[in-house]
Parts: sequence; C-alpha cells; structure tokens
Amino acid sequence: MKSEDGTTTQTQFSVFLGNKPQVLTQICDRLADEKINIIAMSMMDASEHGVLRIVVTDADRTRNALNNLNVATAETTVLLTTLPNRPGALADIVGRLASNHIGVNYAYCTTGTRSGKTQGIFRVSDLKKAEKVLAERKPRRRTHATAVRSPRAKAKRGR
Repeated sequence: MKSEDGTTTQTQFSVFLGNKPQVLTQICDRLADEKINIIAMSMMDASEHGVLRIVVTDADRTRNALNNLNVATAETTVLLTTLPNRPGALADIVGRLASNHIGVNYAYCTTGTRSGKTQGIFRVSDLKKAEKVLAERKPRRRTHATAVRSPRAKAKRGR
C-alpha cells in the first residue's frame, strides 16, 4: 500500500549475472518484450559474477520472464519512497531512519524527473517500522542557504 508521501514496499529482484557477454542484454530484451518497465536498477560486479538489482512495474510477470531465461535470482522486499530532487533529501530520509534505530543495508536512487521527484530504494533492517517512520510528515530540511539571511535582507530590515 502506498502512503501519502509516496512510500511503499516493492519486490526487488537480484539477478546474478555470469561474466559472459550478452547476459544483461538478454535480460533487458526479455523485460522489454514483456513490456515490463524498470522503475530503478543498480548493478555491481564481483570477481565471480555481477549482481543486477531491479525494481519493476510488475513483479509476477518479471518473475516468469526471469525464470524462462534460467538465470539465478533472489527476491527481496525493499522500501521505495518518493524524494524531492534536491540537496538534503536523502540525508533527511536516512537521518529519520537512523534516529529510529533502523539500519540501511543498502540503497540506490533513480535520477530526478522533470517533476522534480526521484525514487529511493532502501533495504532496511526493519521494514514495517521504516514504513511507519517515513509515513510521518516532517518539516523540510533547512539548507544553509535558506537558514542564513543574505546581507541584502539584513540591510532592508535595518531601514
């Protein structure tokens, strides 16, 4: 269920890619053929294999598509939250989680859109508690630029 602030849980697929050419292409082609949109992705390498993490629009269809490719996968429930695309947005989220003793195992974000929003994906130590914490409305973080009055503003006030 999506909260008022855009926080929801999603299924993340971790796909273990052998170090062979074309494996990533096959996966992307299959998802495209099935008209499955990738919401967010992260890819990292290790000496033996790479790990592709994806959050998609349709978990059931993705599961079937990946099974048909015969690639090793794992599923994890992650937290997906909408963030404003501005400095300090990520600091707000991880700070709120940390102050409530919720660990972040890993995280990644999408790029910002024209609407000024981005998606943050978080693997956390306590999913239910994290959903509750992030659903609480909090004031926007004050940046240094907005917290300090400009010399011009001070001059106008002194008139």
